[in-house]
Amino acid sequence: MISQTVGLKLLLFFCGVGFGAVFVPGSGTSQWVSAQDGSVVDASTLHHKVLCGYQGWFRCPGDGTDEGWLHWSRRKNLLTPESLTVEMWPDTSALPDAKRYVVPGFTGPDGKSAHLFSSADRETVQQHFAWMRDHGIDGVFVQRFLVNLNKPSFDTVLGHVRKSAQETGRVYAIGYDLSGFPPEHLMEALAEDWRRLVDQEKLKQDGSYLHHHGKPVVFVWGFFDDRFDAKLAHQVIDFFQQDSPYAATLIGGCQWDWRQSPDAEWARAFRRFDVISPWNVGNYQSVGDKKVAATGTWAGDKAEAEQHGAKFLPVVYPGFGWTNLKGPAGSRATIPRRGGEFYWEQFLAAADVGVEMVYVAMFDEVDEATAIFKVSNTPPSQSQFQTLEGRPTDWYLRLTGAGTKLIRGQIKPSRDLPITTDSK
Repeated sequence: MISQTVGLKLLLFFCGVGFGAVFVPGSGTSQWVSAQDGSVVDASTLHHKVLCGYQGWFRCPGDGTDEGWLHWSRRKNLLTPESLTVEMWPDTSALPDAKRYVVPGFTGPDGKSAHLFSSADRETVQQHFAWMRDHGIDGVFVQRFLVNLNKPSFDTVLGHVRKSAQETGRVYAIGYDLSGFPPEHLMEALAEDWRRLVDQEKLKQDGSYLHHHGKPVVFVWGFFDDRFDAKLAHQVIDFFQQDSPYAATLIGGCQWDWRQSPDAEWARAFRRFDVISPWNVGNYQSVGDKKVAATGTWAGDKAEAEQHGAKFLPVVYPGFGWTNLKGPAGSRATIPRRGGEFYWEQFLAAADVGVEMVYVAMFDEVDEATAIFKVSNTPPSQSQFQTLEGRPTDWYLRLTGAGTKLIRGQIKPSRDLPITTDSK
């Protein structure tokens, strides 16, 4: 399929209130302090932040969106072992019964009905943010796919994220994804949506919206030199860097080998971002019989970014798999989690090169087995799923919290995992 020495390059191109919180008054909005460190997350800077991608794209029949089993199944109104598109089964046990959707024909090992969640439900998003708060995770880049801007449910999810971030003292920022959108209409759609969020939704005024150097942070993912012309890349950069009410600190999500681009104008575009974040999911090396994330370019990436006045935001991920999404041939792309070692090694690499911010891919993406939230160790028996191999369901939430402490210099780097199965 692809060379292991350079990684799975194919993958690079696809790709509530309570819970022990204490209320404190915020700047015009309700805030709930962190159960872990006693304070809300500072929304004024990217410095020392670990932020997760939040897809928020799952739907279920009966959730009010009329989008069926979106992102659970290839078929809108039917979910079967053949139509299934996810690699892990989420743990929904903390959700209210009314927000746990029965999946006909799917049962757990105990014979009881299996359930899924909808990201369009307020209670689901609240629970996810409560997990972030309880495990010391700073917040999210809420994914906003240009191809989905015509679906009202994605505005609904954004609304839930805004409220949940405020309630739990987390931060959030918009993460635009350009995948699959016609280049000839891309700039118009992107600018129109951001202007609406600023002007009508007053998004910048949220106390929990992430800012950096006095400007709101916007992550735009999809800057690949073989997807569209460099002229369009510069137009996007110009829009967010112009002196206007829509100016933002722009994070550019791009190809992992950005420093080797042969296109002079693309090379210049990559070096214009305020923060550069090369996509690294699927980029691995084989070390003996193990797959290890390829992080050898990070020191050079950081140095090159800083030379051009930018920051470097590396991408870390817990593992990968998409056999149910892509079929049996997709099994060759599986990257085992190794009990968390694969993930922790990336945090150590980030700390070793002195980065001050990290992007976790992803919080909730069970589609490609990159989710760090709670997934089931006892998934339905009607299909094959990756599990946490018997480890606690909050294992990767805890590891992410430890990674955050590592990036902040609050714990010392150690090759041994910083958590155990009998510790909290």
